[in-house]
Amino acid sequence: MAFHTPILLYKMEVLDKKNLRKLIRERKKQYTPEMLTAMSKNVTERILAHPRIQQAQYILLYYSLPDEVNTHHLAELLVAKGKQILLPVIVGESDLILRSYTGTQDLKADNAFHILEPMGKLFTEYTKIEVGIIPGMSFDNRGNRLGRGKGYYDRLLVQMPHLYKIGVCFEFQRVDCVPTSTYDVRMDEVL
Repeated sequence: MAFHTPILLYKMEVLDKKNLRKLIRERKKQYTPEMLTAMSKNVTERILAHPRIQQAQYILLYYSLPDEVNTHHLAELLVAKGKQILLPVIVGESDLILRSYTGTQDLKADNAFHILEPMGKLFTEYTKIEVGIIPGMSFDNRGNRLGRGKGYYDRLLVQMPHLYKIGVCFEFQRVDCVPTSTYDVRMDEVL
């Protein structure tokens, strides 16, 4: 496992998941959308330069929310490089399925969270996906991830044990210790 050590890890006592989410939401409020966009560019460059991304043909990505590392331009760049991009789509109350992403023309926000999701072809060949770019509320240096609390990604990722999982976040989302449960899926690397 490879992890990039942040310049500054926020020292704190171990918080439970609910309070850590609250802390991260408060930290996010300190940044303007323009600041988050600028910080996203740095993360995007690191993703594009990553050897696993350069070698992969099938990549699991997410289409970012305003408070996440922005992946909109990244998705376009990867498609332009001939990569098969797969985005998650919320189904029902608790599951994600994957659909092929071919461009912004295929995106719709037909879900309770108003997340733009692809309407492209359903993708079920999970063993073909080589690397996943996974968002999170917070990560630690051991690859532990705190999501938004619904377990969507944990249920999806457990179906892909072969997948190389790269967690992405802003530096202010990195902490010493993310509380975990038995069902939480650990990342192989955090950028």
